[in-house]
Amino acid sequence: MEYITPAMRPVKTLLHGLIDYAGLFPPAGLGMAAAVAEYAAHRSGPWCWALGRFVVPAARLGEFERAAEPCFPASGLPWKVSALGGPDLEAELTIIDGFNARRAGHAAVDTIELKAACEAAAAAALGAIDRRLDAFVEIPVAQDPGALVAALARLGARAKVRTGGVTADAFPSAADLLRFIRRCNEARVPFKATAGLHHPLRGEYALTYAPDSARGTMFGFLNVFLATALLVAGADVATARAMLDERDPRALTFTDDGVTWRDRSLTSAQLGAARELAIASFGSCSFREPIDDLSALGML
Repeated sequence: MEYITPAMRPVKTLLHGLIDYAGLFPPAGLGMAAAVAEYAAHRSGPWCWALGRFVVPAARLGEFERAAEPCFPASGLPWKVSALGGPDLEAELTIIDGFNARRAGHAAVDTIELKAACEAAAAAALGAIDRRLDAFVEIPVAQDPGALVAALARLGARAKVRTGGVTADAFPSAADLLRFIRRCNEARVPFKATAGLHHPLRGEYALTYAPDSARGTMFGFLNVFLATALLVAGADVATARAMLDERDPRALTFTDDGVTWRDRSLTSAQLGAARELAIASFGSCSFREPIDDLSALGML
């Protein structure tokens, strides 16, 4: 059963299928069986509409298949899986093809995530994939990524940005992240964010789940995606940067027709346009943490 009130509809527009589950990765770092069980539980939970793909290294698809086989649906919507490419892409594509052939109707790897630091590397990898899968290419953002994002547009790929990690130096600056978002918007390249977006709003948080974890300033997923939606709707860079830095939940109000942030508003239609044109997903090692935080803020 879905718990959707009128004021939650814009939240659902923004978050529908947005959270790719990456429980195998730090800081959660779950074993395969535990991660599969978590994902299966979330698929049948009240917030399943916000759940995206299960993220797994392509080289571990066999292990994933064995763990998930009892959970795959006999009918209905198959599990969607995003495979992370590694150093042997040709071998990994063979593994993906075999998995998809065996599990047709029950689960499907329809997305692959790669890394590339230059256009040549991206072109070589995407040539091997040959559009058999939707491809996200993680690119560096410390320098202006405009040329590489434009190349991804020509090559028919999407972009991916690393927005954090388990150490403070893994987080890009707000200026670099905003520039990446702007370049994607200019090139009409949707993007995925990964790591460090467990919480709705920017703030100081523990970097891991360890009791003695260091703390650092994290971006919030609402910051990142509402800043993106503002740019898509025509807002200027200063407005988007202010949204990216917003820390006060009282500054945001979701209504039955959209979201109001301070003196700016985005309609549900504008949020939907941002999802279609710019916002693909974000990877999180926890699905419950983003949902619980939104609930605690009264946004769910």
